[in-house]
Amino acid sequence: MNASSHVADGHPVRLNKTRQPATGLVCLITVLACLLVIAAAASFILSARAAQLRDAQVSNTNIARMIAVQVELTLKTASFALADLSERVEVGGTHPAALQRLEAHLAQVAMTTPELHGLFVYGADGSWLATSLSRPVKGNNSDRQYFRYHVDHADRGVHVGAPVKSRSTNVWVIPVSRRIDRPDGSFGGVVLVTLRVNFFERIYDDLNVGETGTVLVALNDGTLLYRRPFDEQVIGTDISQGPVMQALSTQFSGSSVLVAKIDNIERLYSYRHVEGFPFIVAVGRTKDELLGPWKHSSVLIGSAVVLICLMFSLLARKLMEQFAIRDTLGEKLRAYSDELEQNNLGLQVLAHTDTLTGLPNRRTFDEVLEQEFKRAERSGEFLSLILLDIDFFKQFNDRYGHVAGDSVLRQVGVVLSEQASRTGDQAARYGGEEFAVILPATDGAGAVEVAERIRRAILALQIAHDVSHIGRISASFGVVTVRPATKPALPITDLIIRADARLYEAKRMGRNTVCDR
Repeated sequence: MNASSHVADGHPVRLNKTRQPATGLVCLITVLACLLVIAAAASFILSARAAQLRDAQVSNTNIARMIAVQVELTLKTASFALADLSERVEVGGTHPAALQRLEAHLAQVAMTTPELHGLFVYGADGSWLATSLSRPVKGNNSDRQYFRYHVDHADRGVHVGAPVKSRSTNVWVIPVSRRIDRPDGSFGGVVLVTLRVNFFERIYDDLNVGETGTVLVALNDGTLLYRRPFDEQVIGTDISQGPVMQALSTQFSGSSVLVAKIDNIERLYSYRHVEGFPFIVAVGRTKDELLGPWKHSSVLIGSAVVLICLMFSLLARKLMEQFAIRDTLGEKLRAYSDELEQNNLGLQVLAHTDTLTGLPNRRTFDEVLEQEFKRAERSGEFLSLILLDIDFFKQFNDRYGHVAGDSVLRQVGVVLSEQASRTGDQAARYGGEEFAVILPATDGAGAVEVAERIRRAILALQIAHDVSHIGRISASFGVVTVRPATKPALPITDLIIRADARLYEAKRMGRNTVCDR
């Protein structure tokens, strides 16, 4: 902010230097207030972002847990069905009547368990013995991976195979199988339950994971079973080197911001293993969608912060303008005050100065005489007073005119100013053609000497005056010297009376002379 401002009339004003610390403080407070608001807003925005991500992580984790539970329940249903089928075959045998009863049972199970796409029983050679399908199917599945697995493995556990296209329905399915043993423990065939891949799509389609979010289900070996958005071409893809599988290699569940191998989009993933089965599930939502509400609120908060800072700046500017206006008015007032004081001094000078001669007037004479008299009383010094009167001045005016008379008075005033030049000496116009000289700390001899110098200087003016017996302007002097400290009761007026009396004595003695007795 600038130290200069503008008042209402458009004229620029500048702050007084004495106001600079105050304006600096205003600027500092404004900057600190803006920084405080910005820091508080930034802290709130960052906290809100962290909270938004935490909430999203919790939401993702809950969705992943729900999906894992759903997968687990589906696989448990398939496991129960497989256990039931293998027991029926192993106990009831595979003669035509038993197989007829078995197919009826398979159809009933498929009807009451929609998550199971199909149920099948294969003989030891891979031939179809029974199915839940409504039509008989002829063929051989001995080439299927799950069939070969059970031929090679004697365990009775459930085996989940890689997704395949069903030969009976031509849809993608996940084979879940179990071995059938003959009474002697040898391989007797396979019971199979298939799970339709698009069954997951129907279940997870309503999950709110955003437009660019994803849900995936895969085997522990990285074989992709299902991915939302659904795309048949990625079924069976190996994602074992993908970021989700890498993260799950060291932990049962977790959350991380990862970049998908399939579409290279960064998402917040929550992932977990399905307990008891070789499955993993993951839910991912893009940060842009997760932080959408936060970005909107951050823009609003940022706009509010900018507005608040602008308001602080405007308030500071207004305050500085008020400082500037006050300083301007103060300077004008001081200028008016100085001018008034100068005028008062001028008036005082006029009130104490004789306008014609430029010498102090009678009023000043009285004040100075009283001051010097009191000073002499205190110090014990001498005080001398000279009264002088221009000889035959009335006659001079009558003969030469008042203009010439005024000129004589001015020239006599100059003489007095030059001759009474010592510090403390005071020459004054006493009245009319009379003048006075106050000589502090001056004894009688010194006063007479000053009077004589003045007398000779007036004669030296060589102003013609044919009425005077000497033919030029002259003056008569009365000199008196006192020591007030030795005469405590001596009044000031006595000093003037005595000097005036000696002035008249000088005139009586023939004028143009100095009388001190």
